[in-house]
Amino acid sequence: MSEPVADTVIEDERWETAGLPMLADRAVRATLNWLGTGGEVVVLGCGDPRIAALNADFRGKPQATNVLSWPSSPPERPAPGAAPILPDEDELGDVAIAYDTCMAEAAAQGKAPADHVTHLLIHAVLHLVGYDHETDPDAETMESAERAILATLGIADPYSET
Repeated sequence: MSEPVADTVIEDERWETAGLPMLADRAVRATLNWLGTGGEVVVLGCGDPRIAALNADFRGKPQATNVLSWPSSPPERPAPGAAPILPDEDELGDVAIAYDTCMAEAAAQGKAPADHVTHLLIHAVLHLVGYDHETDPDAETMESAERAILATLGIADPYSET
């Protein structure tokens, strides 16, 4: 397995100012190192119109969202609440992240934009390797992983109500 790598494609220039290439690299490395694996993730930094189109095309939901992910191959589904079986491939998949929605969420939640974006990227990479939040046990497992990875970066628990 290769080293953890984020290949960032900037479609919306505001992501350059926000430091998306560095944030993506940091989030991908932290996530894959915590999982004990490597691989490449392509991250597209776009705006709300582009992510709304992608959301409509791939999920049938024609509205903007914060982040989307597409694994290179379908993840193996373990028992509910169990950590997924990690893929054995170098190309893990693609992620798209929307500037407008992410910045609006960060402001509404009183979070530093870089911390919020990092959390969303970690969340998306976990989806690429098979984590999900469709059931309560799976959501607990995924959120626990997110908290642990964010802690390695010194970022506060995004699910804390304080």
